[in-house]
Amino acid sequence: MSHPHFATPAALYAAYESASTKLFYPRAAVRCSGDPMFRSRHARDLACILDVDPDVVAWLCLPLEFHTERGPHVPDFLVDYEGGVRIYLDAVEETGAPEIAEGAAVAGLRYRAVPRQEVRQGSRLANARDMLRYARSRTPLNDRIRMLSALEEAGSLTIADGFQVFRETQPLTGISWMYLHRLISMDIDEVISLDTVVRRYHR
Repeated sequence: MSHPHFATPAALYAAYESASTKLFYPRAAVRCSGDPMFRSRHARDLACILDVDPDVVAWLCLPLEFHTERGPHVPDFLVDYEGGVRIYLDAVEETGAPEIAEGAAVAGLRYRAVPRQEVRQGSRLANARDMLRYARSRTPLNDRIRMLSALEEAGSLTIADGFQVFRETQPLTGISWMYLHRLISMDIDEVISLDTVVRRYHR
């Protein structure tokens, strides 16, 4: 995302300027392939969901501008999915603007507007926000190996069981980092609790 100002299209530069003045938590991102920059709380929330989506390979903020009947438009994200699928996403309140979808189609871009209700349904967003607080706290190798060995032997553990495994870092910090980096898996569509079952990650 480091374009010289003179080489950056006007709408794209304006989007960078707008996003750079705003700060949303959590600050960390796992699969962002550039600088995390968000123009709204809803866009930040959507990025949290992208970071815990097992089908997402990488995402990029404010990737380009394309022409629409409303003028140039900059989508919130470019997302690369498993299997080579690439989609441009916008975080919208309720429904996307048809003119923007049409402009993306004319430009040959696969595009989708993601409403706020879709992002906030269930417990996935709250769990993602909680875990991303620990995304920069790398789980020490000893604890990673102990956890993976325990899962290899038992098949699965509850988070309560995992408290006995971690010795060098706080258990939920270690579990969160390992989940975000796809070493372990668990159901995050329900509120994470002591009874949440943890397994080794398998694609």
